[in-house]
Amino acid sequence: MSAAVVVTGLGVVAPNGVGAGDYWAATRSGTSGIGRLNRFSPTQYQARLAGEVHGFEAPEHLPSRLLPQTDRMTQLALAAADWALADAAISPTEQPSFDMGVITASFSGGFAFGQNELESLWRRGSQYVSAYQSFAWFYAVNSGQISIRNGMKGPSGVVVSDEAGGLDAVAQGRRQVRKGTQVVLTGAVDATICPWGWVALQTSGRLSTSDDPARAYRPFDRDSSGHVPGEGGALLVLEPSESAKRRGTKVYGAIAGYAATFDPPPTSAREPGLRRAIELALDDANVEATDVDAVFADAAGEPYLDQVEAAALRAVFGPHGVPVTAPKTMTGRLYSGGAPLDLVTALLALDEELIPPTVNVAPSPEYELDLVVAARTTPLRTLLILARGYGGFNSAMVVSRHP
Repeated sequence: MSAAVVVTGLGVVAPNGVGAGDYWAATRSGTSGIGRLNRFSPTQYQARLAGEVHGFEAPEHLPSRLLPQTDRMTQLALAAADWALADAAISPTEQPSFDMGVITASFSGGFAFGQNELESLWRRGSQYVSAYQSFAWFYAVNSGQISIRNGMKGPSGVVVSDEAGGLDAVAQGRRQVRKGTQVVLTGAVDATICPWGWVALQTSGRLSTSDDPARAYRPFDRDSSGHVPGEGGALLVLEPSESAKRRGTKVYGAIAGYAATFDPPPTSAREPGLRRAIELALDDANVEATDVDAVFADAAGEPYLDQVEAAALRAVFGPHGVPVTAPKTMTGRLYSGGAPLDLVTALLALDEELIPPTVNVAPSPEYELDLVVAARTTPLRTLLILARGYGGFNSAMVVSRHP
């Protein structure tokens, strides 16, 4: 049950880069993908900035038969899955089908597909609603479509725990590899940027209403005032370290530790659960706080939530005790796709020994964090990734360089 599980393939779709190479080139240099929403007019909404994925044309990556039955989030996910498998040098047709699984997370399902079908129902009648609506909107559709496309018949599933779900899915993937599955494709990709999804996102009360991309999403800044929504995410290939060694493939790092907690009711006066999640993840990785070289923060961008995260980091690492970064300031929050993208970023950071920057933020002294605002070159062996979801989800994951 404790065999090492390593990451051997990465597939990325992000507002500041499509493909792991382009994404890392943008991220390490502090290039943001946030701008005024242009998929539809945002004029009537309070929030008007977004992290949109540009330069992705689904027909260039997928067969035509898949296009009418898939939402944008699934099209992005299918392409990311292809890239992750190719990066890992795994051809699914050459693997036993029951030795491969797919475990993803989802925030809200396929909003744009559902909106189109609701419009057809309203304007033309029920006979014009696509039969594909029955599954194209569904939370589990990315796992289903990826497994069907690649003939992956091993353990599969979906985790729905809001923005913490991406790490929870990877943890479930690690669990299945430890049980004997040879390859698990895991992570998350979300895409809710359509008028229906946009309206739903407004209800959280957590979106920035700034029209300046350089001032809209500033976690741990005295002037923080919410976040910018984005789309995209990442998928990763997990396999046993012995399998990767036998195949001679590149190993990006090991999933060394993980834990999840849930916050108590706000009226309980009890401590939020993030600190406990961090401590349990470090225990699971068998490392001390002093072994952690950097933290990839959840970085809510909302003052109270930033205070909670900073307090948890101070409690575990001490004031200014560890470098903290939030590359998601360049993409916006990608919901369930955000944490897997942070995980990929951490693995690429390990590879280059470079902590990418948090952009557009002037760190407020009250948080007592060593916030990395310019790319920092430093030896890296162990990194911590944090994610939180609306309603009280907390997840923490430790990744380490694999010998």
